[in-house]
Amino acid sequence: MSAVVAPVDVARAKQKRKVAAVDAIPLHLYGVRRRTVNLVTVACGIFALFTLIPIWWIFVSSTKTVNNFNSTFGFWFSHPFVLWSNLKEVFSNRESGSFLQWMGNTAIYASIGGVGGTLLSAMAGYGFARFNFRGKNMLFVFIMGALLIPIVAFAVPLYLVYAKVHLDSTMPGIFIPFMISPVSVYLMRVYAGVSVPRELIDAARIDGAGEARIFLRIATPLMVPALVTVFMLNVVSAWNNYFLPFIVNNSAKLYTLTQGMQVWFWHTNIPGSTENFTVITIAGGMVSIMPLLIMFIVLQRYWRGGLLLGGLTG
Repeated sequence: MSAVVAPVDVARAKQKRKVAAVDAIPLHLYGVRRRTVNLVTVACGIFALFTLIPIWWIFVSSTKTVNNFNSTFGFWFSHPFVLWSNLKEVFSNRESGSFLQWMGNTAIYASIGGVGGTLLSAMAGYGFARFNFRGKNMLFVFIMGALLIPIVAFAVPLYLVYAKVHLDSTMPGIFIPFMISPVSVYLMRVYAGVSVPRELIDAARIDGAGEARIFLRIATPLMVPALVTVFMLNVVSAWNNYFLPFIVNNSAKLYTLTQGMQVWFWHTNIPGSTENFTVITIAGGMVSIMPLLIMFIVLQRYWRGGLLLGGLTG
């Protein structure tokens, strides 16, 4: 049976390749030469290696003992292979803190910050793109100007404000800053201006729809690729952030992953310390990137189609 099916599958695959070749737009119509495409492909390959090599190093280092980590080649495995033992140590409760608790805290901050930041950015971007009001351009420039101010400059004022309103060392105090993203506002304004037709909004208004209903029922479905992209950017930013939680949080119960693993690193470097968390910290770092990889794999079908789809044509 398999001998009969296999040729049919091969024939179907060849037919699909022929159809794809016919439907493909020749490069010369784009004004691009084959040599240019090859150079870009090589550059992308180099960039991919530059991105993946640190991930490979983290995985390989997570399989080693402390002695092997300090004495063997960093980009290949050594004996004994102790990955499972290191992972068990990562999730073990100890006096310096619990990795599971840190991951749970980080998931809460990143989820609330990602959802809240996406919602605020979508409303702001849609408002800037589809409403005309006095001072709109100046306000938008003011928001974009926040990108020019380094985050370090906000540290002391933010902590003083938090101390006044008793938000320091609290969960809301940690995730509220993650909900503010000028870059997300910019992306949503650009995408809303391209993908949400004015004619469609005007027709909905003539039919008696309110602005909230237009935004939720008409604009939001058209902006799904941008919403997913902004959500992922906000989640990654919150998940990997160390500086803001370090400034506003002094409670060990509310530590993020970055704060907790920094505590492990400090314990390793204490003079006279009998514990070495170097490999355990690296293994924890490998575990911490897994949720982000899963998120990208699950959500890629929503944004891979491109952020430029949905605009008016013709």
